[in-house]
Amino acid sequence: MAFTIPQNAPFRADIVGSFLRPDKLKNARNLHRQGLLDDAGLKQVEDECITDLISKQIRHGLRVITDGEFRRSWWHLDFMWGLQGVAKASRERGYGFVGIDTRAETAVITGKITGENHPFVEHFKFVKQFESKGYGLVARQTIPAPAQTLATFLNVRNSEFATSWQEHYENEDALIEDLGAAYRQVIKDLYFAGCRSIQFDDCTWSVLCDKELVEKSGIDVDRLAALYLKANNAAIKDKPDDLAICTHICRGNYRSHYFSSGAYDRVANVVFAHENVDAFYLEYDDDRSGTFEALKFIPQNRKVVLGIITSKKPELENINELESRVREAAKYFPLDNLCVSTQCGFASTEEGNELSEAEQWAKIDLVIDLAQKVWG
Repeated sequence: MAFTIPQNAPFRADIVGSFLRPDKLKNARNLHRQGLLDDAGLKQVEDECITDLISKQIRHGLRVITDGEFRRSWWHLDFMWGLQGVAKASRERGYGFVGIDTRAETAVITGKITGENHPFVEHFKFVKQFESKGYGLVARQTIPAPAQTLATFLNVRNSEFATSWQEHYENEDALIEDLGAAYRQVIKDLYFAGCRSIQFDDCTWSVLCDKELVEKSGIDVDRLAALYLKANNAAIKDKPDDLAICTHICRGNYRSHYFSSGAYDRVANVVFAHENVDAFYLEYDDDRSGTFEALKFIPQNRKVVLGIITSKKPELENINELESRVREAAKYFPLDNLCVSTQCGFASTEEGNELSEAEQWAKIDLVIDLAQKVWG
């Protein structure tokens, strides 16, 4: 059977999904943490800020709309905390990015994992209503990839909880089976809420591509790659034909800092060749990303979104140089199946990257202009 990509994602000019939190929202979340604003009050502010964000997304010419991840603190942990059998936990120290540590929080397994009543479904319903604001608008839900959730539970980088998952699962295969079922439940609930575009965000593969991290941590790349692929494909299994599930493979994004470096080549023959997603959103904004040669492993009936405009720095790239890079990528993957975006979101956590909202929207405008210049 031929692989047909749903027309729900990606788009020639696309986004990764997260946006800088406005001061109004940051203040509300701080008040909520201090017990000075109740849940209803926080939700009201979130609703107002998301409504304003979506109006800006539409005004700037995007076809895809998201809530900017405004209801989250983290791009990944909030989703994990919403699963049944998972709880929030503190770490001894944050995740060690290059030049900075994150806040010291994580997710741990407290029982058998299931996906019923996930709060993200209600979050999506709020965004869905805005599809009526323009022709061809698509509401997207971003969630961490199953591989990312698995890696968190296996505690590859989290030694103080290194074996806690084994209190509830006899082996990794049993954990992956329940995790896949939980994701399929959330995906099913999102689908029935009207969602036709889901994005997996995934930092696991880039860790496997970082030679220094691999050697320092003693990582068995081939073993973990097999586990991550199994987890991701288990979640995608039997998805509806009109639901686009794409993945963004990231090297880490915390206050304009990164976690890992290295070309995709080390794992391309696994993830690019065999992950059953509709499209790959790939980071190619600097030399840490390597060449485009790894794109040759992606089946040519998929799509690739080139993240060649950085969301980490405010300076605007030269559009002619960007076009040249798209043409270079087309030597390895069909131009007609390429799209463009920023390499990552603007605020993978609520702290956000080191640029202003005006600079953020200038980046979005550049994505739009580049797509127009390349494809007309």
